Amino acid sequence: MFYVSEKAVEATVNQPGVNDAIEAIFKSLAAEDAVNFPVVRETLGYADAIFGFKSGFDRSGPTLGVKAGGLWPGNRAKGIANHQSTIVLFDPETGGPHALVRGTYLTALRTAAASALSIRALARQDSSALGIIGAGGQSTFQVRAALAERSFKELYIFDAMAENAAQLKESLSDTGLKIEVADAKAVAEASDVLITVTPSFEPIIAKEWVKPGTHLACMGADTKGKQEVETGLVAEASLFGDEAAQAITLGECQHAFGAGLIKPEDITTLGLVLLGEHPGRSDDEEITLFDSTGIGLQDLAAAVFALKAAQASGDVVELED
Repeated sequence: MFYVSEKAVEATVNQPGVNDAIEAIFKSLAAEDAVNFPVVRETLGYADAIFGFKSGFDRSGPTLGVKAGGLWPGNRAKGIANHQSTIVLFDPETGGPHALVRGTYLTALRTAAASALSIRALARQDSSALGIIGAGGQSTFQVRAALAERSFKELYIFDAMAENAAQLKESLSDTGLKIEVADAKAVAEASDVLITVTPSFEPIIAKEWVKPGTHLACMGADTKGKQEVETGLVAEASLFGDEAAQAITLGECQHAFGAGLIKPEDITTLGLVLLGEHPGRSDDEEITLFDSTGIGLQDLAAAVFALKAAQASGDVVELED
């Protein structure tokens, strides 16, 4: 059995490599070569934490495993990441444990990869203004991954905590972007591509703020009750997701589905667009929305990539049974 530490992941894994791994698993899921198992995700009633398990099996790998982890909102004040997770890979032939891969940094990369792939597949080619709602620990990864997909010239930032927005602006000063911190309405109205990455349980983005042709990558809703955009906007947008079944139970789409405004078949799996089996955006006026709940298969694909990278560099530890 192998162990890949957080330090080893940070030293050996890069965003482009994770993007490739996530693109491949999206395609495998769309081709029905992989299955995503139901998520277990619960509030603990302790430390304001949310904890859960995500798992799946990819026959094309073959890859089998589970990620355990969640959100500890108080961690940032302690100098550590709010999101903590660990991935266990199993031998598909025997069921025995194969590798233990720390997944905190890796989760940030795979989450950014998912939104970046949605931008690649669905955002207008002439998109020049990027907006982000939520300037927490995930935000830098999101913006830098997005910059690899479109030639953005402007970045608009909103966070309920002004210091978070200021820190994000400073961390991206090397990008050459014109960066402005504004309120949520101004950010939404200015953006051609809008990323939402907050832990909100109430909508932040109103339908009338979003202009025709906008692409939204909704990354924050991954638990029952979470919501970042108004239900009416979800109901009117062209919907895409990592997996429809998870989107209507845990994602941004859960509220529109619960209100009877959308059906599961209204949500197109992003992998079908990446495979070329769905056209994606139909015209420059269409509002597209990618609802990402973060599926276990993404974590497993990223962990396999991390394990191979650590083995190639000698940054892996072999454990005795």
